[in-house]
Amino acid sequence: MQMTDQHTIKTIFDQQKQFFKTGATKDLNFKKENLQKLKTAVLTFKEDIYVALEQDLGKSRDFVDLAEIGEVITEVDFALQHIDEWVKAEKVPTYALLEPAECFIENEAYGVAYIVCPFNYPVNLAFAPLVAAFAAGNTAIIKTSENTPATALVIEKIVKATFDEKHVAVVHGAKEENEFLLSLNFDFIFFTGSTMVGKIVMEAAAKNLTPCILELGGKSPLIVMPDADLDHTVDQLLFGKFANSGQTCVAPDYLLVHEQVKQLLLEKFIAKVKMTYAEVSANGKIISSHQVKKLANMLAQTQGTVVFGGNYDQENRHFQATVVDHVSWDDALMQHELFGPILPVMSFNNVDHLIDEINTHHPKPLAAYVFSKNITQARQILAKIPAGDVIVNGVMLQAFSPYLPFGGSGLSGIGSYHGLHGYQAFTYKKSVIVYP
Repeated sequence: MQMTDQHTIKTIFDQQKQFFKTGATKDLNFKKENLQKLKTAVLTFKEDIYVALEQDLGKSRDFVDLAEIGEVITEVDFALQHIDEWVKAEKVPTYALLEPAECFIENEAYGVAYIVCPFNYPVNLAFAPLVAAFAAGNTAIIKTSENTPATALVIEKIVKATFDEKHVAVVHGAKEENEFLLSLNFDFIFFTGSTMVGKIVMEAAAKNLTPCILELGGKSPLIVMPDADLDHTVDQLLFGKFANSGQTCVAPDYLLVHEQVKQLLLEKFIAKVKMTYAEVSANGKIISSHQVKKLANMLAQTQGTVVFGGNYDQENRHFQATVVDHVSWDDALMQHELFGPILPVMSFNNVDHLIDEINTHHPKPLAAYVFSKNITQARQILAKIPAGDVIVNGVMLQAFSPYLPFGGSGLSGIGSYHGLHGYQAFTYKKSVIVYP
């Protein structure tokens, strides 16, 4: 895959600046037409998407339908269903000093948006933000991930076949190209990726005072209380931890299980892992051989006990679903977000002490999960963990609802999107006062 040169990037950027000034992107019919065009294009190139995502990440067709293509179509359909009400100016009461004026709040598009796409869900996280950009009335430049070259070329193919590059364009790049893009005076930046790179993006945005949304990650805990439905917990944990080989920002990063049920839970869980992910290649591909080696090095340094897995194939980018018991807070596996199919396991007795430990060692995770039949207690626990999103008796499904804002806080992100929240993320509120 050839990286996009700076001259081409600057030309596209300038064209989009000029096109936005025409006001065409703000027209409601234009928005609807392009939302429908995006949906049609994604469905038209479905086979290409399947092949590319299998090549880059080892994803099955069913999982692509759920988490890549399906999520984009959901966002498009939801936007088309609700955009008429979203774009209406909100009439507000008139403050006495302003009478006899009428007062409104309008959502105004920012302009040219820069969408930085990560490797783990490249189709979803290129096009779901684009849906919000379209609905809001922006143009967009999408930078694909250099780590998913096959999918990046399909994303480019879809966009080139469907849209004028003065409206939407795809550029390919790594660190150098991203640095150049961030030097341009974009009107809005939408970034999905690591906390480390998110800090770089925000620092660059500050130079032009460019508003941005940062969708980051973090070590998301999964807490199992003694009254939890263990069979349900096992099913959810299996899906959440090992789907996409653990390369999901809201995947449960580590397991905290009450000592009363720990042994039984682990027995059930390992039995299910053996049935589903026994082979090294069973859970898809790790993004790079370098990342496989990184995971292997962390596993080699753990003071815990590997109770299942631990094998890997660096050349073919596979890492076996792995469970590590007797892990401590200062373990090598507990220093950073794993972003891989390794599950560290710890036990607890006192839930209040556990909450303090979570908030001390890994504050403000992107997600937190509690499994318990006592819903009141579960919600009380989650209320004390300032995560971006939380679920009682489930995992990861917060990322699939267009009714819910999706995002983090602090090191796990800034801002949120999906559905109306995506439309609002790509616009700013403009006060309008009209005198007779």
